[in-house]
Amino acid sequence: MLRAIADVLRQIGGAVATVVTLPFRALARLFGGASGTARGHRV
Repeated sequence: MLRAIADVLRQIGGAVATVVTLPFRALARLFGGASGTARGHRV
């Protein structure tokens, strides 16, 4: 029973972490792509 609850909490935590980090990863890709094209090469 405790293991099932722990698994559910872990899944919820993973989903929350994904949602929280997505905007930051999008911004990093945006700025990384902009600086990469400015230097003339793409990663």
